[in-house]
Amino acid sequence: MALVEVDGVSKSYPRRAGLRTEMQHVVEDVSLTIESGETLGLVGESGSGKTTLARMILGLAEPSRGTVRVDGIDVARASRAELRRLRRQMQPVFQDPYAALNPRMRVLEIVTEPLLIHHADRKEVSEPGNEAGIRTDRAALRAKAIELLGEVGLDESALGRHPHEFSGGQRQRINIARALALRPNLLILDEPVSSLDVSVGAQIVNLLRRLQHEHGLTYLFISHSMPLVRYLSTRIAVMERGRLVETGEAVALCANPQEEYTRQLLKATPELPAGVA
Repeated sequence: MALVEVDGVSKSYPRRAGLRTEMQHVVEDVSLTIESGETLGLVGESGSGKTTLARMILGLAEPSRGTVRVDGIDVARASRAELRRLRRQMQPVFQDPYAALNPRMRVLEIVTEPLLIHHADRKEVSEPGNEAGIRTDRAALRAKAIELLGEVGLDESALGRHPHEFSGGQRQRINIARALALRPNLLILDEPVSSLDVSVGAQIVNLLRRLQHEHGLTYLFISHSMPLVRYLSTRIAVMERGRLVETGEAVALCANPQEEYTRQLLKATPELPAGVA
């Protein structure tokens, strides 16, 4: 069974058009799967529906039609207990590392916040078989934060500082550390390097590739850049104006795209940034 199954999903929003209200179709009849341990690259121009689809997978938006299943659970109809389990299994990393971090919190609080939320939700310190090994005493939280920061290339000196004291690339590393706190199976990476300069973005891309190998993570990697998607992905799904127009193995699809839109995406950004290797 695939880790993520998207079956005939559509999403529409009401929109005012003069004196009338009409439905704006953002995602239309999309079906795809993400296998455990792979990276599915979701590529398309701005407005193609990529982020809306990701929000439906995360349970942040409900499909107008169709179903989204994660680990066999219908996300839109999940029970409270099922939703708790899904929250541990999948975590987002968003585009803007500046907006994603609470400016009033120190890094120690930011990175360990998922552990505290999970602890409060479960009303217990730990649970048998929980790979995240949840403990919420101060020493354990600090040790966990140091471990997580080390995995993304930051050291203990970051713990007492606030987000504004870091560069964009460092903030994105903090975002990734937070996403890893509960040891999820799935990371949904929504344009994680598009707001960074090219060299810093290359470092983050290489970090993501290393973390996937170390932890056996599954990625949904969303981008408008075909070369980045090709570099990280096992398979690629191409979206245009809310519809899925082409899917295939990454190497084969890029070597022999069947759709003109895919060929345009390949021509638009033909090179990887320096430092991606």
